Amino acid sequence: MEKSAKFQAIAVCSNHISKRYRFLGLMAGKVQKTIFLKHSAGKGNMRNGVTLFFVAILVSACGQGEESSCLVDDSWVIGGESGSELATDQIFRRNNGAEPGTLDPHRAEGVTASNVLRDIFEGLVSETANGEYIPGATESWVISDDGKVYTFQIRSEARWSNGDPVTAEDFVFSLRRSVDPETLSNYSSMLYPIKNARGVVRGEMPTEELGVTALGPNVLQINLEESTPYFIGLLSHSITYPVHPPSVKLHGSQFTRPENLVSNGAFVLSEWKVQDYILVSRNKKYWGDVNTTLEQVFFYPLDNANSTLTRYRANELDFTDTVPSEQLPWIKDCLADELHVSPYFGSYYYGFNMEKEPFKGNKPLRHALAMAIDRNVITELVLGAGQIPAFTFIPPVKDYAGIPPDWATWTQEDRDNKAKELYQEAGYDEANPLSIEVVYNTSENHKRVALAVASMWKQTLGVETALRNQEWKVFLETRRLKEDTEIFRGGWIGDYDDPYTFSELLHSENEMNHSGFADENYDALLKSASEKSAGAERLKNLQDAESLMLETMPVIPLYFYVSQHLIKPWIVGLEGNALDHHQSKYIKVLRRERLPSG
Repeated sequence: MEKSAKFQAIAVCSNHISKRYRFLGLMAGKVQKTIFLKHSAGKGNMRNGVTLFFVAILVSACGQGEESSCLVDDSWVIGGESGSELATDQIFRRNNGAEPGTLDPHRAEGVTASNVLRDIFEGLVSETANGEYIPGATESWVISDDGKVYTFQIRSEARWSNGDPVTAEDFVFSLRRSVDPETLSNYSSMLYPIKNARGVVRGEMPTEELGVTALGPNVLQINLEESTPYFIGLLSHSITYPVHPPSVKLHGSQFTRPENLVSNGAFVLSEWKVQDYILVSRNKKYWGDVNTTLEQVFFYPLDNANSTLTRYRANELDFTDTVPSEQLPWIKDCLADELHVSPYFGSYYYGFNMEKEPFKGNKPLRHALAMAIDRNVITELVLGAGQIPAFTFIPPVKDYAGIPPDWATWTQEDRDNKAKELYQEAGYDEANPLSIEVVYNTSENHKRVALAVASMWKQTLGVETALRNQEWKVFLETRRLKEDTEIFRGGWIGDYDDPYTFSELLHSENEMNHSGFADENYDALLKSASEKSAGAERLKNLQDAESLMLETMPVIPLYFYVSQHLIKPWIVGLEGNALDHHQSKYIKVLRRERLPSG
């Protein structure tokens, strides 16, 4: 919309704004023209565009979510007479967010790549539809009494998509490749529990010294440095997936091209049309193919939640990876049976670049910005899907709960007042305001959060904030390089159901530690925790590490995720789980027929 049209829209729909949006309207009236946000394609090209975030919220409230009529096409008979009759065409179409950077399981990162990799590869450990760990390419395993030796029996019927048997040597090759410095994996540190993995990753030892051995064609032994309680869960991660050695040796970095990729999962990669779709097809060689129903799965790289909703309503998609937050009221009214919201083991945060000014060595400034964010406004008014305000980094899991800082219990007014004190202590005030940039990956929801945070910083502290969005792959590289980032959006979804999957992200040697946080005491606490099999002492180590990190504040926790999906009523087999993992081999498409018109 042009500027004039925006204000017309506000006038037109003012009578239809729900109670939650009226609050924002009051806020907009309160701050008036004091909320200035600089938008730019880059720091060197800032424009003086003036944005009033809360007005923008009012405008968004008048979109599709405020329609007087649902106008939903529900004229379907699902599943035939029995209610469970399958469709002739077993094709599943899902939105997958941003385009994956690669489908090399040892180099890929991010949820969008993992969703595809989970279909086309299978590790030693897999998951049920509801997220429980079960044998994958292995039929069983035995753990030694001291918890340091794992012996796996590879399925004799396991096959690569070209018919070759999956062997223990394939896993030895693949795990060595995962920790090889030349692979350039950002997840290699996850394998530090394996004996000598740390030395191999650092380039101090050859890959052959990694503690993995083929005891026979179908027997794999993994030796650990110490007993590791979360190791089985870790083995479900893509960093541990096997790759087909002959294909990697023949094609090098091109082994992931559709015409070259040999995989061992329930599906094979058929097509990859960049920025259009990824197509996987049923793998008839898969050992469990008899239990697979889907023939094809389309992964669409759609990172605009509103256009995704439009395509979903047009029946071009069966599944959405998220929903537009501004449309939630309408969705809850009109698509309630298709909206699936579940707890999600994930944390949304903003990270500081600790290696450069203005945040290097300036803890008061980092704390000031953290305190000046009203997390309840973000979760209840900007997002509104049940997200939980976060003052700790690690979401609650099993027996673990982080210890929030004292100011987490304060009123937002008290936090704002303390933030102002710290802001001045950091060397900034109204006459000398902080000017910073927040970079985030392209997404309407990320934009809305960034606008809200920037407006809070402006209103409370006078901070001038530039917002820069980037395509996913570019964004990851920007964060990794840490050359011109100041504050970046971050989100971390647990790789396994243990708090350590969050703790290790901020270890000084973790390649995914994009803040540059480094603390010897923090690393020592993680080492101590990793050496303990379980129990209160281990959890205390992790709590102490998190508290130390929060005192330093290299990241600002904002909220804990919930998964939000729209799922067509003719799709069955998708079950909610804390990690939001949905393997296509469990999914079926029911027959559907339109009711006669009239």
